[in-house]
Amino acid sequence: MNEIPKPTHMNKYLLIALSLAILIHAESCRRRPISRDKSPAPTASASTPASTTVTPDSSVAANPVSVQPTDSAAGATRPNRPGIDEARAHVAEIDFRFLTAKSKISFKSPNQDIDNANINIRVRKDSLIWLSVSKLGIEAVRGLITKDSITIVDKIHKEYSVYDFPTLSKQFNFEMNFDLLQALIIGNLPLPKQPAQKIKNERDYLLLRQSEGKVLVENYIGTQDRKLKKLMVTEQPTKNTLRLDYEDFTSLNNFLFPYTSLVTVDYQSRTDGQFYQTLLRIKHSKVELIDKNPGFPFSIPATYQRRP
Repeated sequence: MNEIPKPTHMNKYLLIALSLAILIHAESCRRRPISRDKSPAPTASASTPASTTVTPDSSVAANPVSVQPTDSAAGATRPNRPGIDEARAHVAEIDFRFLTAKSKISFKSPNQDIDNANINIRVRKDSLIWLSVSKLGIEAVRGLITKDSITIVDKIHKEYSVYDFPTLSKQFNFEMNFDLLQALIIGNLPLPKQPAQKIKNERDYLLLRQSEGKVLVENYIGTQDRKLKKLMVTEQPTKNTLRLDYEDFTSLNNFLFPYTSLVTVDYQSRTDGQFYQTLLRIKHSKVELIDKNPGFPFSIPATYQRRP
């Protein structure tokens, strides 16, 4: 099972990508340096006991999926709008109770190259993310992300690992939480917009700049549909960067949902000074927003060993 790398050269947004990526690879590996200028342009409870079964509550009151207003007219007909910048900064976000997706995931780094692995994703909004990754028709890894932790079961090597968010946040010197991972999957803003934050026109986008600590976040929003199209994250001292591109927007329950997500991370190691790159691509073939609980089966056999 992959261990989370030492956090001397990464931020929480890199961990978001890795949190999904480690679900599809279970072997320890060594890094090899690559050149930054070869980056391809995008095309599209920490003590879980053995034999524990997680059974999420299914008795949630029905609540039909609602549509967030897109404000496509940018408030042009409103005589008392709070300000053009705030009105135009509105982002059409996706609301739901449960989400299910059948997808293909590809992951490439200096030590791994996995192409089109099958992944099933289930999300209970603001509560659970469940993932199952298969290779050659055999389930290799199952993961469960809760508000408190990330648990990964490696069925090939009969091992499991548990990572809690407070520890990860301390290691990476940023707040790491469930909401950020959920935003990555569904295409909502990773950070909430504050009233004082303004946007500006940037070619074909509306650009919303945010900062958290030493990290600059640039949100590129579509001018017509108000969907988040691109996310650029830069760690100021190191210039380590993460780029998230959303593509293939398709109508889904009156929302526009991005069926393709591409994460590109470029960072420099403080250990050896070399540049590294990680690519993560998720392409959904089927996505559903539903009211009925799809189930989140998850258990850890008593014979499995916990990785430290």
